[in-house]
Amino acid sequence: MTPFNFEVHTPFRLFYSGTAQAVILTLVDGEIGMYANHSPFTAVTVTGILRILEEDGKWRSAFVSAGILEVKSEKNVLMVDSAQWPNEIEKERALESKKEAEKMLEENNFKFEVDKAKAKLKRAVFRLKILSE
Repeated sequence: MTPFNFEVHTPFRLFYSGTAQAVILTLVDGEIGMYANHSPFTAVTVTGILRILEEDGKWRSAFVSAGILEVKSEKNVLMVDSAQWPNEIEKERALESKKEAEKMLEENNFKFEVDKAKAKLKRAVFRLKILSE
């Protein structure tokens, strides 16, 4: 496979910069796999697991929050609010966040509170999922 340049940016750091053989992540309308010479496009991504097939043939997985993916001929860039490798995730904190979100869903009736709780729950679930892989 032909490698391509791929970067992941958060507001706080350059999370990943390197060459990849493939990248898999989830868009609002489903999962996508990208390879070299992919047609250019821009899309909204959702919270989930990012998988990167690096040049050495090894897969790396990371948690990513929702963001924007820009695919160009020279480089693919993912911009997200948050990205973490499994070793950066605190399991106890993720479990507590999940518990808080579930409690919020039981207690709140306003749409904005429910939406906020659902987003928090989704982030916690995917952080825990990446730890179990």
